[in-house]
Amino acid sequence: MLRGAVAVRYAEALYEIASREKVLPKYKSMVDRVEEELKAVDKVIRENSDLQKLLYHPRITAEEKKDLLQKLFKGKISDVTANFLALLVDRRRETFFGEIVAEFVKLANAGRNIITAQVTSAVELNDQEKGDLNRILVRLTGKKVKTSYAVDPSLIGGVVVRMGDKIIDGSLKTRLASLKERLLAIS
Repeated sequence: MLRGAVAVRYAEALYEIASREKVLPKYKSMVDRVEEELKAVDKVIRENSDLQKLLYHPRITAEEKKDLLQKLFKGKISDVTANFLALLVDRRRETFFGEIVAEFVKLANAGRNIITAQVTSAVELNDQEKGDLNRILVRLTGKKVKTSYAVDPSLIGGVVVRMGDKIIDGSLKTRLASLKERLLAIS
């Protein structure tokens, strides 16, 4: 089975479980809490190469891995998240954890009517430009938009916006490449 399909399946199952759990005072929902916990656990794993080696080593038993995770995160994560981590270890899916977290975040955002957008521009955008662009994206999508920004001088000018599987390329680099193709086709 493809890695992405595995990550989606596990993320959907966890999202369904978290959606049914009781709402907690500190969080709007259990989904919010589980999302926060998954991100925190993922960060700890990504930043600790020794932990990665232990978790991903095929000769270390599932019980040893679960004991390690329990010692690391006891009292810091909910039972829902702890049980999910144990399930991943039991099913030998711990190497999929980062992808599962990303898929869970997508599901949680979709449930909140939020879409993420990655905006790449040739130069740093000022606050007014960012605000204007965000309002345009909200109007286009009809959703709340979480935007991250990056600079790529090779674009020459304009912006490229990635939202899910959609790309809006308004860069001068692409326009010049298109013009070049048309001119070459004429000659």
